[in-house]
Amino acid sequence: MPPHTIEELFPTMGDTCEVQVSCHPSDYSASRIAHAVEDCDAHLLNLNVTSGFTNGGEVVVALRIGLRNPDRVVRSLERYGYNVISTSGISDDDDDTMRDRINELLRLINT
Repeated sequence: MPPHTIEELFPTMGDTCEVQVSCHPSDYSASRIAHAVEDCDAHLLNLNVTSGFTNGGEVVVALRIGLRNPDRVVRSLERYGYNVISTSGISDDDDDTMRDRINELLRLINT
C-alpha cells in the first residue's frame, strides 16, 4: 500500500472550523476532548496531537470540527479545562454581518 498524502489524511471540507488547544501532557484525553465537542452537538472530524509544545510545556492539539462557528465549542473546551490557543472559522460577528446583508438583499428584492 503506498504512503498516504496529506490530502488523503486531511481532506478539504466545507462548513468546518479549526481549534487548537493545549493541556498538560498528563491531562490529555482524546475521549474527553471529543466529549467536550460533542456536548455542542458538533462532530469532531480530526484530532491531532501536534509536535508543538507551549512555553509552559503543554502539548498542543489541533481539532477540526463540523461547525462553521467555533464559539460554542471553544466555551465547552474551556469548561473542560483546555486552554484554547487559536481558532479559525466564522465568528458570531461574521454571522451577524452575513444575516444583515441577507436581510438587506431580501428587502431590496421585495420592493
